[in-house]
Amino acid sequence: MIFLKSSHEIDLMRQANQIVADALEKVLYAIKAGVSTEYLDRCCEECIREHGAEPAFKGYRGFPNALCVSINDEIVHGIPGSRKLMDGDIVSCDVGVLHRGYYGDAAMTFPVGEVSEDADRLMKTTEEALYLGIEQAVAGNRLYDIGHAVQTRVEKEGFSVVKVFVGHGIGRQLHEDPQIPNYGPAGRGIRLRDGMVLAIEPMVNTGSDEVEILDDGWTAVTKDGSLSAHFEHSIVVRDGSPEILSLKKKTH
Repeated sequence: MIFLKSSHEIDLMRQANQIVADALEKVLYAIKAGVSTEYLDRCCEECIREHGAEPAFKGYRGFPNALCVSINDEIVHGIPGSRKLMDGDIVSCDVGVLHRGYYGDAAMTFPVGEVSEDADRLMKTTEEALYLGIEQAVAGNRLYDIGHAVQTRVEKEGFSVVKVFVGHGIGRQLHEDPQIPNYGPAGRGIRLRDGMVLAIEPMVNTGSDEVEILDDGWTAVTKDGSLSAHFEHSIVVRDGSPEILSLKKKTH
């Protein structure tokens, strides 16, 4: 079942997602060669709790940490630990927050120092594809218009969209209907309606879209060892243009 959110609910989700944005910013400031992924996790959790919120991922289906940290060929759900970042790495960080009964969710991929041309192009393409998908999240459009926009941009660059992981509705639950593939034919799927809140999250590989799960039961990696990037925003479908809840609001 798809739940349309009231203006009050959207305001609460806006608050949750601003905490997500703050946590991602704090993680970004901490990223440098020699820093461990568990340190990034601590920075993230401290920021969330300072806001009086809860880390949504910690304990979710048994996941042990507040932050998903996925490096290079790791696609998503990487578990923080003693591994240290190195110059040239790309690091995907996924943050979820529970605040006043509602969830926020966003992800970004960050460079560590100077990265390769392919890595830079991958990150830029994935972020561009996310925003092209978000542009389609307007009332009256179809669900697969989002994924079609993402896939078209990604494949134009010669990259591949990960198909086994998809975006999702979000609200009182971290994962709600509908599922949001990052691929597919335009003009298909349910009609989008004002008040739907969606987490749109393309994951893109420089090589094939095939995925393997490591022995920890969580970390998803590219089967061919190619690089992967992940960008995500939580948005509200509107009649005009969508609102991005997890975009950091500028303060003056």
